[in-house]
Amino acid sequence: MDEEIQSLIKRMSDPNEKEAFYFADKLGKKLNESGRDAIIELVKGDNWEISYLACRALSQSPYNEESLDAIFEAINDKKNRAHQGAFVQILEEFDLSLRFVDIFRVFLFGNFKAQALAKMYLDEVEFDMTPRTLRKAEKHWNHYLHNPEDEGSLQLKKSEVEPILAEIRELFSEE
Repeated sequence: MDEEIQSLIKRMSDPNEKEAFYFADKLGKKLNESGRDAIIELVKGDNWEISYLACRALSQSPYNEESLDAIFEAINDKKNRAHQGAFVQILEEFDLSLRFVDIFRVFLFGNFKAQALAKMYLDEVEFDMTPRTLRKAEKHWNHYLHNPEDEGSLQLKKSEVEPILAEIRELFSEE
């Protein structure tokens, strides 16, 4: 990894740096393959603020798609539950067309802000759908049905999810 990338990582990660967002964006634009792995490790780290900045850097990089697995891992990590919304919000910078199941899962199991943002993505993003995508979404939905956060939210969630799944089923029944 070259010195400039190391310097940008250091500046972005400095808790006293007032321009951390600027350095995250600059890092993303300069990121190379060797730096990518270091940034993905920061996404998986224990400091949520540095992890978020690393996500921001990745959103500006040519490694956009290949970094999404690590970002969804951070979103679903229990240690980031209180900050899930911030991680989900950064997803607007990524191509989510192949990530229906990941977004759907956040919609089902995320905190309030994460669920609201995920619902927005479900409504606005044009996803590439396959029968396998539908099966995976139904699997997560069945898990949610058997493990709801609270019984009061179950009816509301049903009213939102069942039309989505029905629409997808209809797409495949026409073929």
